[in-house]
Amino acid sequence: MNAPISPASPAETLRTALAGLLDGLPPRQAAQAVDRLIASYRGLTPTDAPILRDRADVAAYAAYRMPATFEAVCSALGALADAAPEAWAPGSHVDVGGGTGAATWAVSATWEGERPVTVLDWAEPALALGRELAAANPWLKAVRWQRSRIGSALTIESTDLVTVSYVLKELTESDRRSLVDAAAAAARQAVVIIEPGTPDGYTRIIEARDRLIEAGFRIAAPCPHSSACPIVPGDDWCHFSARVSRSSLHRQVKGGSLAYEDEKFSYVAAVRFDADPAPERVVRKPQIRKGQVLLDLCAVDETLHRETVTKRHGPLYRAARDAEWGDAWPPHQES
Repeated sequence: MNAPISPASPAETLRTALAGLLDGLPPRQAAQAVDRLIASYRGLTPTDAPILRDRADVAAYAAYRMPATFEAVCSALGALADAAPEAWAPGSHVDVGGGTGAATWAVSATWEGERPVTVLDWAEPALALGRELAAANPWLKAVRWQRSRIGSALTIESTDLVTVSYVLKELTESDRRSLVDAAAAAARQAVVIIEPGTPDGYTRIIEARDRLIEAGFRIAAPCPHSSACPIVPGDDWCHFSARVSRSSLHRQVKGGSLAYEDEKFSYVAAVRFDADPAPERVVRKPQIRKGQVLLDLCAVDETLHRETVTKRHGPLYRAARDAEWGDAWPPHQES
């Protein structure tokens, strides 16, 4: 394993650790494992049996999913951090269904320093590999990797932050409700849930969002409010995009040629403290045209609308040209 590296760039540190991990694993074997994992994860039948069977499976999974999961969770946590009081940071963290630990890397990239962290997952090979990878990040050396069945019998210790990323799809409807309720009961300050950016993933996020609000949480992101989502079910879905840099090894395993990919995801960040949500959220990729930018926005008044920002708006126009899908709007003005 590589020597510990400064967490100044956790994404690069993670890529380096993954490259070291996959040394010696034949690319063909990794690609075959990835193909099988894709088929398993795209299946429609939930299962309580571990999909990751051995080290080769886990190594392929890490190469296939960790960079994208890391970037998606970083995006969601960044929105939470923006809405939280300036000095706020989670003092402890539990990652449910965390597997090889991508969300723990994302938390360490968002808030510096070491904190008590527990990763819960049913797949022992994933936990073992996550522990090995975490040795490259000085802030993750004390993480507790605990085997636990993720379902109705799950118990979560009290903690400041609970993350649940790309887990709900693998569960039955009953187990999804139980997991969200357990996360709400355990989280002293915040719960962040991330799912694939598909219509089904958005539906699961909305269901979780409703349960968190019923449990007394308020929404910090991405929504500007804690009222009902204005999107009509079946007509559209709320999702965002994170740009993922891909190493040559990553491209080889995934069978792609580009130096990047875009990970689509849906999420909700709910808190118990007074948050400052975005006044509006950019919910589609901005359309830049000659002399104007079209922004599709979700607003605090519980509506969706399009705003046209033109050159006559001066600094706001320049900000609109720099705005990205998922950003808060309008941008914070410097005093």
